[in-house]
Amino acid sequence: MKARILWVEGKRAASPSFVPTLRKKDYFVETVPTGSAALARTGELDPDLIVVNAASLRSNGKRICRSIHERMNSIPIILITGPDEYISKEETLATVILSLPFTSRKLINRIAPFIPGAGEETLHAGPLRLDLERKQVRCQGKEVRLTPRLTRILQILMDHAGEVVEREQLFREAWKTEYTGDTRTLDVHISWLRQAIEEDPRHPRFLKTIRRLGYRLDAE
Repeated sequence: MKARILWVEGKRAASPSFVPTLRKKDYFVETVPTGSAALARTGELDPDLIVVNAASLRSNGKRICRSIHERMNSIPIILITGPDEYISKEETLATVILSLPFTSRKLINRIAPFIPGAGEETLHAGPLRLDLERKQVRCQGKEVRLTPRLTRILQILMDHAGEVVEREQLFREAWKTEYTGDTRTLDVHISWLRQAIEEDPRHPRFLKTIRRLGYRLDAE
């Protein structure tokens, strides 16, 4: 799965855009022309990184970066400023600030640490990303560390995304036991998972209870 970058850039860029280069490097890059457009897209796109080319917006980027950070504070933000512009990270809440001019290689090097691995240790299902090694789930900009048991339960559900996983099967695989006489502890773990991935755990969008059967992860 390609890493997703949301790129905010106006039409008055003083230098050639870096976007074509990043796409050639196999990043998925979606461009938007304004900060408000970026805010509107973050929820659906759930980018790994947001780049704000403030130099192209004739802005210092402070308001845009702070607005993004307030809404989705786990998403890294790279702010690009003009050559004579100085602004601190504390003012903008940006993760990295780059001042023009700089090379595409420098930009790629600064982007790389914020892009999650796409190998066997990272599972993807819709907006959910589960890092099995770090036992961390990310969904719609929220990043939460999980216990080993919760990681295992979510892994099973993601492996069967869109399918109903019966309670007994889920309990058997997650607890590695043949005894399935009392699965109430599973319900507690499901509620904890909902707190980790759902915007409103009482009205789950992703992790659904299928009455008398089990659970289904609707992640697409």
